[in-house]
Amino acid sequence: MQAQFSFLRRYIVLALVVIGVVFSIGGCSSSAPSAAAASQPAAVAVAQPKINTKIAPADYQAKFGANVDHVLLDVRTPQEFASGHIPGAINISIDELAGRLSEVPQDKPVVLYCRSGNRSNQAAQLLDRAGYTQIYDLGGIVNWVQQGYPVQ
Repeated sequence: MQAQFSFLRRYIVLALVVIGVVFSIGGCSSSAPSAAAASQPAAVAVAQPKINTKIAPADYQAKFGANVDHVLLDVRTPQEFASGHIPGAINISIDELAGRLSEVPQDKPVVLYCRSGNRSNQAAQLLDRAGYTQIYDLGGIVNWVQQGYPVQ
């Protein structure tokens, strides 16, 4: 009886090793997509933005300055915006952005910021899914202020 269990154990280990090797080299995929894969839209597989360039305050100043046409978008609430914002910024809160995309031109770089960087990252993902290709994430105004840049 013990010999049968020993054989069975070796067989299971060998089968698991073979399965692991097959999956690691992609042996289970075929050149034709499965019916389930073919029925899924390609955009569903993309969770992160394709274009989301993080940009530091100093790099933003150097790259965009006053003479480069771009959109500086504050995605905080109107109350946060009123309490102080980066000069030249427009305010569309993250909660309203999807419904107000027509106000954000697609033919210019869009630089996003919020308080800490979370909402600006969400906004970058939203813009990416909407087809924007020049997206820059400045992160949070907290970092901007800590580095000595002005707010109004």
